[in-house]
Amino acid sequence: MDQTSANFEQSLLKLESLVKNLESGNLPLEEALSSFQEGVGLVQQCQSLLSKAEQKVEILTKANAEGIETKNFSAD
Repeated sequence: MDQTSANFEQSLLKLESLVKNLESGNLPLEEALSSFQEGVGLVQQCQSLLSKAEQKVEILTKANAEGIETKNFSAD
């Protein structure tokens, strides 16, 4: 598993945990707000990682369909 995949999986697990805690309704207001804020950041991070993965898949799919030699994707 590469670093991006590991980061995505870790972020998703943390997000799921935050949601479960928020849904329980047992958090004090300040802690709930803090958890919500952290969750929003994790959602943005996951969306960014998914977008990069989607771009890579698109490049590879297009190159394969056109019979073009593929090369590594660089987000830079």
